[in-house]
This record gives sequence, structure tokens and C-alpha cells, in this order.
Amino acid sequence: MIRKMEKILSRKYVRYGLFALGGLFLGWLLFHSNGGTDSKHTHIAQARKATIWTCSMHPQIRMTKPGKCPICGMDLIPLVQGGAVEDSEAIRFTKEATALANVQTTVVSRQQPVKELRLYGKLQADERLLQNQVAHIPGRIERLLVNFTGEPVRKGQALALIYSPELVTAQQELLETAKDKQQQPELYQAAKEKLHLWKLSDRQIAQIESIGRIKNNVEITANTSGIVTGKRVSNGDYVSQGMVLFDIANLSSLWVMFDAYESDLPFIKKGDKISFTIQALPGESFEGAIKFIDPVIDPTNRVSKVRVEIGNHTGKLKPEMFATGIIKANLSEYKNKIVVPSSAVLWTGKRSIVYVKQPNTEEHIFKMREIELGPKLGDSFVVEGGLSDGEQIITQGTFSVDAAAQLEGKPSMMNSDGGKSSAEHNHGSMPGMDMSSTGNQSSKQATTSAKRMATIQHATFKVFGNCESCKKRIEDAAKSVKGVVLASWNMTTKKIQVEYDATKTGIDVIHSAIAKVGHDTDRQKANDKTYNALPNCCLYRK
Repeated sequence: MIRKMEKILSRKYVRYGLFALGGLFLGWLLFHSNGGTDSKHTHIAQARKATIWTCSMHPQIRMTKPGKCPICGMDLIPLVQGGAVEDSEAIRFTKEATALANVQTTVVSRQQPVKELRLYGKLQADERLLQNQVAHIPGRIERLLVNFTGEPVRKGQALALIYSPELVTAQQELLETAKDKQQQPELYQAAKEKLHLWKLSDRQIAQIESIGRIKNNVEITANTSGIVTGKRVSNGDYVSQGMVLFDIANLSSLWVMFDAYESDLPFIKKGDKISFTIQALPGESFEGAIKFIDPVIDPTNRVSKVRVEIGNHTGKLKPEMFATGIIKANLSEYKNKIVVPSSAVLWTGKRSIVYVKQPNTEEHIFKMREIELGPKLGDSFVVEGGLSDGEQIITQGTFSVDAAAQLEGKPSMMNSDGGKSSAEHNHGSMPGMDMSSTGNQSSKQATTSAKRMATIQHATFKVFGNCESCKKRIEDAAKSVKGVVLASWNMTTKKIQVEYDATKTGIDVIHSAIAKVGHDTDRQKANDKTYNALPNCCLYRK
């Protein structure tokens, strides 16, 4: 009986032990499973918290959930934070925003600067080869042997027949003294010398002696060969001694007179080679050396004349033809200076800025930097200070990056200090900030950003002009207006694109500034006095 009770108790304890072990296992399984789930949920929450939604075209937009951009309506894209921007003045772009804004960068380097100067001018007759054919004796024009301008003449050719009473008397004296020239040679020589002073040639004097009678009409002969450029008299006119009858120009050699602005003169010197083309002779190129630089600036056009000489033995070059010349000046004083494309530079008053890509990172992080510019080299600038060799700067899309910096309250072209306008206009949560704000708050912030961006306006309108000089004059006039941040005139379409701050200026002010320098727009016309003072190559109303 006792043994039977022991067996029953033994089985009972075993059963309780098994139950206890099963309970412990089940508890471990449940708690372990719940712990993993909690950990998993924690990681998911952190991942969600680390995801910010932004617009690829407007990187200043920051949302805590997906949706539409309040500025352009595009779908927002996720921006996973890879760490905060260490420099509070730098601006971060996503890869998508960088691609869509077409932001491109270039590594700067030191170069041997070569400044390309483009000059405009026209051909003129060589002043040293111009002559006036005058009447050496008073009388009446009996007959003109050259009747129109443009007619070629050669030296010694008869130009007109003239009747002169004084010359008739002088011929009589010659014939009388010729009879007694053996006995009175002095009188004979004096009579001949008198005819010589009236520009009669030895041949003409000998002819008078040989025929033995007076010639009523005497020929006036050309002093030089060339083209008649001016006819001052007609048949039957009475002329006095020294009166101009014809203007004659020898066109075997011509001058090319280029207009050089005072800003270009420091880079031009006598002896420089210049290659040029003639508008009337497409496909042909010419080359010459600068022979003379006018030391006086024209007070009306603000240019100095630069002279190049060119032979014209074939006669295909004509005075008043338009010419375009290019000088490549080596700037030895700027040797081994850094050179940057002009598209990389933004101007605002006296400040010139670029955006530098931050080193030692694969992310698209840029920071504004002021630089000191030297001379302009065509489509590039010499940099005097502010950049180091090997740094990477934005060369395309600079304005887009600057606009984003303005909206985020970072230092920018319009605000060098970066003022915390973000306190008043919070443009959404930035990297490193608490992203727990509601979607409504983010939407309000984005709307504020959109209102601020709306102050930067874009306009395109027509401006009339001809050449590179016109382009520089038009763009400089537009940029001189306070609030204009970008101006680019297309020589082919005759249209200018401008970006301006609508709170500081208006489109009519820009039209007026361009018209004041002599260029018509589709709204305003330049006054005739200013227009007529432009260089000949810029006169577009022809």
C-alpha cells in the first residue's frame, strides 16, 4: 500500500515539473517574440522619422509625408538624411534636384590668360593718298574732260580745258622773247618760268613755241592717279587761282579704322597683330598690324580709333565696307592666375560671388564665396583672389543654387550675411531639425517660401541691335537697374531675358534703361540724338 502511494506521488511531481517547464518555455517564447516586434517597430519608426519628402525642383521644401509640391505641384520625393550639413552657411542639394536644375561644376586651375578683343570698324581711304586738283590760273572752264565722280584718272591725264586772259598774255610774252632768246636769254627764261608757275609742263610750253601762236584754251592735267571722289565744277564756271576742281583718292592702299572702347585700350598696343573679316567678302580673312592708336577718346561715342593698313592692288576692297577684327592679347601681368567661366559668376553691385562645392564629401553641398575679379577674357574671367587651385565651383545653374540659398536664409547674392529671414519665413524643416511638425505647418511654411520666390520675376522682350558691342551695351544697361539679377541678350533673335526682384524694380524701368543707351525695345524707342551717337556698326535702323 505504501509503495503504491509512493508511485502515485512520484508521477504527480513529474507532471507538475513538466507543466512548470512548459510554462517557462511558453513565457520565454512570448516575451522574446514581443521584444523582437517592439525592436522591429522601433527601427521602422526611426526609418520613417529619418525620411523627409522634398521637391526635386524646389529643394527648400521639406515635408514629413508624401504629397504635392505647394509651389509647382510636382510629386514629392523622399530625402533620406545622411547626416546634417556641418557648415550652417552651406546649402545641400539632392542628386535629383542637382540633375533637374542642370547644375554643373568645374575644377578651377591656373592658366596663361589670353584676352580676346572683338573690334568693329570700316574701311577708309588712306588720308596720305588723298589730293585736291586745283586751278593754278584764274579763268573760265570751257570743257570738262572728266564728268562724274568715281571715274578713274591717271597722273598727267587732261581733266579740263580752261580759258584764261592772264595765260594768253603770258603766251604772248613767251613768243616775243623766244624771237630774241639768243640776245636776251634772261627775258626768255623769265617768260618760261612764269608759265611753269602756272603748272604748264615743258611739253605744253614747247608745243606753244613750235606752233608759234597763242592757245586760247589750256589743259589742266591730273597731279596723281586715282579715283575721282568729288567733282566741284561744271562747264562754264569761272574759277579763281587755287580753287578746288576735283577730289582724287588713290585706293591702292586703304586704312581699316576700328573702334576700341576705353576699357579695351589697356590691352591694345602698337604693332599687335589683328585678324579681320570684311562683311561684304564672306569666307575671306585678312591680317594686319596696328599702325596707330588715336590718343584722344571721342567724347560722343567713347571710343578711340585703331588703324590698320592693308593693300588693295586688286581693287576689290572699297571704302566704307564694314570689318570685324579680333585681337588676342597675352596678359603677361596675369600669368598663372586662376581663370573661371563667366557663367560661374554672379554680380551684385561691387560684389562678385561663386558657389564652391564643399570638399571631402560625395554629397552636393555648396557654399557662397566672394571673389575678386580681374579682366574679362571673352567668356571667362581672371580671378585675382578668393579661389584656390583645385577647388570645384558651379559653372552652370549658379542662379538656381543662389535662389535656393535665398529661400533657406543662407548667405546669397542678395543677402551676403544670410540674415535669418527664416525666423519669419521658415522654409520647412532642415537637416538635423525636429521633423515632428504637422503636415499643415509644413504646408504653411512652403506657401510662405512660394510667396518669397514669387518676388523674383522672369521676362523676355525684344531689343534692337546688331553686334557684340550692342550686346554688351544692352546687358550692362539692364544690369544697372537696381533689382536686376540676370540679363542676357540674343543677337540672333533680338530678345533679352531678364530676372529681377519685383519688390525693387519693374519691367518698364528696365525698358527705359535700355532705351536711354540708344536701343529701341518693343515698348520704348531711343531718342534720335542718342541713337545717332552710336558707332556705325550699331546703327540698326538702316
